[in-house]
Parts: sequence; structure tokens; C-alpha cells
Amino acid sequence: MPTHLVWFRADLRIHDNIALAAACRAKDANVLALFIATPEQWQQHDMAPRQAALLRSYLNDLQRSLAEKGIPLIYQEVRDFTAQRQTVQETCKQHNVTHLFYNYQYEFNEQQRDRHLEKMMEDVVCEGFDDSVMLAPGSVMTGNHEMYKVFTPFKNAFIRRLKEALPECVAAPTVREEALTDLPELTFNYPQQAFDDTLFPASEQAAIARLRHFCKQGAAEYEACRDFPATEGTSRLSACLTLGVLSPRQCLHRLLAEQPQALDGGAGSVWLNELIWREFYRHLMTYHPDLCKHRPFIRWTDNVKWQSDNERLKAWQTGQTGYPIVDAAMRQLNETGWMHNRLRMITASFLVKDLLIDWRIGERYFISQLIDGDLAANNGGWQWAASTGTDAAPYFRIFNPTTQGQRFDADGEFIRQWVPELSNVPVKALHEPWAWADKQGVTLDYPRPVVDHKQARVATLAAYEAARKA
Repeated sequence: MPTHLVWFRADLRIHDNIALAAACRAKDANVLALFIATPEQWQQHDMAPRQAALLRSYLNDLQRSLAEKGIPLIYQEVRDFTAQRQTVQETCKQHNVTHLFYNYQYEFNEQQRDRHLEKMMEDVVCEGFDDSVMLAPGSVMTGNHEMYKVFTPFKNAFIRRLKEALPECVAAPTVREEALTDLPELTFNYPQQAFDDTLFPASEQAAIARLRHFCKQGAAEYEACRDFPATEGTSRLSACLTLGVLSPRQCLHRLLAEQPQALDGGAGSVWLNELIWREFYRHLMTYHPDLCKHRPFIRWTDNVKWQSDNERLKAWQTGQTGYPIVDAAMRQLNETGWMHNRLRMITASFLVKDLLIDWRIGERYFISQLIDGDLAANNGGWQWAASTGTDAAPYFRIFNPTTQGQRFDADGEFIRQWVPELSNVPVKALHEPWAWADKQGVTLDYPRPVVDHKQARVATLAAYEAARKA
């Protein structure tokens, strides 16, 4: 009887899990599952403690779901990817594994780990799958068979491919053996911070329920609501996709079931665009591994002379910049482990274009806090904001943090929630509270702006111009 081992990584679900489905296809196979925690590696990658707590929740939920199917989950904790490879080898030897199944990860270190492992596994058949994407990297290319460098033509080509044939979802495995009981509580030696499970689904079933509800109720309104942080207008499913408790194919099929015009630019199409942005950054990373190595896509931007200012950096990190929308956003991040997407753009632009601090410092801070921290998406977003990446905002396009606040939080509802020091400031004055306070002779328990935006804009343009000519 063959023994199939499914190595779970960032795909902690039983529904639409391609590797799991492939392992379970042979009725006569003995199927085992494996998860190997790597706290030292996570530390190197700055995993947020809230993300670690969510991962633990999903891991225990996965163990229960597999147990109901009669599939035991073998759990190990090791230091890093090198030790992880050895553990996979030892597990295969111990259980006489004939076939190893896993879903690809596209980050550079993960790809290197898998290539080394495949070479080492002489007596085991290794099968990998493109599971964390709708369409495999390399399947959406230009006419010259190159990776797209601009999002819109990539999106158009991507949608054409979807119209030709939608990627299928695979069913959860059927029961194979008698259900397993007396399951141990799984944990790992890594800092964990409690998360709010009313904001972030803590199990696979809760994630599926959230997806169904959003596609039915929120996806059609997403375009109108998504830019306003005081409105619950986003799906909050990003963490589910990052850790793989949902697949992008599930999102696509559920969206089209509720919003059938989404592929043709109708209701739901803007949320579909966001799913395609996620694909774009993952595809890019496979063709440009330098993106995993803290390097900019546009090389001349490495010549920018960044400022080293720990005091201003600390003000940004703690939400004490004197710009209310920036501070409210950073406090939301620090308190919940999540930030509204419009605010991610505003705060990133402020750090890079107002404070002239290296985007990589901001990228790293976000990853250290975000419950949905994902290397490809986070790097793509930061390089977009810093004008260093593919399809980036031109370097001369600089967000004004005051007008951004006035536009997207006009009545100050979001700011008042996170910056209560400004509760007595009139709505019209909320986005420039010190101008009002000085006029009224009032002292605020709130910092003055750490930088003058107009002056900062001039200095940033000069720094980018100098870098381009260097």
C-alpha cells in the first residue's frame, strides 16, 4: 500500500487544497499530513505575533478537520528551513512514504528549500502544485513571452484567460479512516498576541462564511465603499488568503456565483481587480526574485539619499506625527494588526515622501505588525508607494496627508475613533487641528506636525531627481 504525505505550509485548509486532493485521489493510499513550525525562520522574516496566533488557530482547526477524515497530522517544531528539510526526509523514512505532496510557495527562500529537498528525495516522488494562485506563474505572459511589468495589461490578459476557462475548485477529501480523537493542542515557541476573532475569521468554516457573506452583501458595494476607513467596506479576508485558509479560486467562484457580471466590469469587478493585484505581485516575485532581497524594481531609485531620523520614524510608528489620518491609521495597525488599504497607501507615502525614510524600513515594520502580512503584497504595495517598483506611482506623485484625510474621512469618524485627543476639535478643523488650536488659543494634547508637507515635497522631489541623474 502506498503512503502519501501532504506537507502543509501556507495552505491550512481541507477545501480546495490541490495537494491534499491529489494525495487523497488514490483510494488505497495511506494518507498522512505534516506541518513543521520554524520559529527561528519566522523571526528572520519578522512575522507579526498576531499572525502567529492566527496561524496557531488555523493549525488546530486543520488538525481537527483532518482528524474527522481519519488523516493524522504530524506536528514538528524546528529552527529553520534547513532543519525543516531534514525533518521532511526523516518523516518520509519513518513512515515509508512513497509520495510527497505540497503546494508551491513563491518566495525565494521557500523555493530554494523545495529545490534542495527535491534533489535529496531519491526514493520519494515529489509532487508540487500551484495552489495559492488562480493561474500559475508563467501562464499570463506578454506576446514576447515575458512577464508583464504593468498591472492593467496583465489584468486584461488575466481576465481573458479566466473567460476561456475558470480554474476549478477541488472538493475536500472524503472520510478515509475512522475519525481520530484525543487531539493535542498544538502551539510553538514564538511570540503570540491575541487577535479579535470578530474581525478575523479564526477557522476555515468561519472564513468560508465570511467570504459568502461579503460576496453576497459587500462585493457589489466595494467600489463605492472601499476607500473610506470609517465604513466596513472591505472583505477582511486578506489574512485568510495569506495563511491559506481560503484559496483565491474559492474567492473567484463565490464572487461569480453572487456577482456574475464581475468578469465583464460589472458589480464585483473592483474586488476581482484586488484579487488580480495579489496574483500580479506573486507572479512578479517568481520572475524577479530580487524583490525578495530588499531590492527595488527600478534600479536607479537605489541612489536616493534616504534620511536617517529615528525620532521621526518613531513618531510614524506610534501614530504621533501630527497628521491625524496618518496617526489614526498607524494606531489601528498597532492595536489590531490590520490597516485599511487606502490608509496603507497614505501612511507609506508619508514615511517615504514626507519623511524621506527608506521604504524598506516601513515594509519591515508593517510585516512585524500585520496579521495579513504577505511578502509579495506588502513589498508590492511599498514599492508602489515609494515609486521604486513595477507599475509604481510616478515619483513626483506625492500624497498630501491633509487632503487625503479630508477626502476619505471627511467627517472625521475614523480619526475620532483612533485619536481621541482630538475629540473636542470641530469637524472642519480636524484635519489641521493646530491651525484651529492656535487661532483659538487652545492647547492640544497632540503633537504638532513633525514635518511641513510643502517643504518635504520639494526636498523629496529634489532627492529623487538627484538619484535619477546619478
